[in-house]
Amino acid sequence: MHPNEPGKPQEPEERKPIGKAARPTDVTTETLLADRSMGAVPVGWDADMAVTALYSAHFRSLVRLAVLLVRDMATAEEVVQDAFVAIHGAWRRLRDPDKALAYLRQSVVNRSRSVLRHRAVVEKYAPKGLPDAPSAENGAIGELERSAVIDALRALPTRQREALVLRYYGDLSEAEIAHAMGISKGAVKSHTARGMAALRSVLEKMS
Repeated sequence: MHPNEPGKPQEPEERKPIGKAARPTDVTTETLLADRSMGAVPVGWDADMAVTALYSAHFRSLVRLAVLLVRDMATAEEVVQDAFVAIHGAWRRLRDPDKALAYLRQSVVNRSRSVLRHRAVVEKYAPKGLPDAPSAENGAIGELERSAVIDALRALPTRQREALVLRYYGDLSEAEIAHAMGISKGAVKSHTARGMAALRSVLEKMS
């Protein structure tokens, strides 16, 4: 019997109803966490939903990276928050929303560099005075700040420090580090190798 003949039952089962589970607004943070390494975000999400989910899943880890780059918690949080504000504004222009986490990492690295450049200028021309009292936020990372490894890491050139932080603290691949730093994978290998050699040298002098 032809499918259009009378008496032929229609097949509504082939048309899947759009139920509650199919709405993008019901996709939870756990969906995003299922692929944290890639920062996967459903393409159908608008900026508010997508950035909110990214913030919930990755804010703390990005702050930990930023702390090692800018050397204090309050500034690190500002850097990461500014990166989230920027990605929210640029969401509609993202060519691949699934690479949003990589965009955030790159933004954090670039903003950390800007902070360090500005800080160097301020410190060069600022009058010498009493040191600032430690903030409550800094107390949370006090042990980390006092460690010999962190002190040695801070003595490295910027690119070497960034490469080591992203590799050994961020646990990123060479490709992810290259994207975050805006350099080639070969340059990542070079900065990492030189950074490790310099780090060993600094630690040996401290011991």
